[in-house]
Amino acid sequence: MATILIAEDDQAISELVTFNLERAGHTALVAYDGLTALDIAQKQAPDLIILDQMMPGLDGQGVLRELKRDSRTQNIPTLFLTAKAQTEDRIQGLELGADDYVTKPFSPKELVLRIAGILKRSEATPGHVISEYGPFKFDKNSLKFYVDNEEIDLTGTEFKLMVFLVEREDQDLNRNDLLSYVWGYSHHAQSRTLDTHMKRLRQKLGKYSNCIATVRGIGYRFTLTPADAPESSDS
Repeated sequence: MATILIAEDDQAISELVTFNLERAGHTALVAYDGLTALDIAQKQAPDLIILDQMMPGLDGQGVLRELKRDSRTQNIPTLFLTAKAQTEDRIQGLELGADDYVTKPFSPKELVLRIAGILKRSEATPGHVISEYGPFKFDKNSLKFYVDNEEIDLTGTEFKLMVFLVEREDQDLNRNDLLSYVWGYSHHAQSRTLDTHMKRLRQKLGKYSNCIATVRGIGYRFTLTPADAPESSDS
């Protein structure tokens, strides 16, 4: 099972999360401020990090920015667990590179399931499995992704989402199906999670961002289109 860092300044919440993670078989590390969380992450490289937004020393978004700048920690999956429930806060957290976003009050059972989903998406596939689609190449063993043979840094969630899109080329993909397959839930309230990840994928695809098109009223469609075609919108 996984080693999970809980960065949470509320001791009661950190104890609740620790109890449920350990009951699920995981090992929990705890930090009560952002700077300590960053130090533990850099020294112990946990399998996943749970971040509160509002912490002393360095807030959750500041911690995530530093994690993404450091080669030792940039690929560690992260989940925000926070009382900041506004849509803008959720979008900003996801755009910084978080894999998921859970708001307080929360269901411990749902949190553990969300964590299990993130860990599963971050697992490498046994064996050397490489797939190529036009300018895109996926190494499912190492979870590495290449565009025109140049490696592009994707999170585990982004990698799984990109594979799902490419393997269903030219199909109109329903939003709920995408949420269910990639994140394990399909509740409409979480739809901005999907939109934010699509926006980040488009940015990382660069000149190929137009391959991901929005299908109004349905979801998204992936098509291998010429690089010089007009780029799709971000929404």
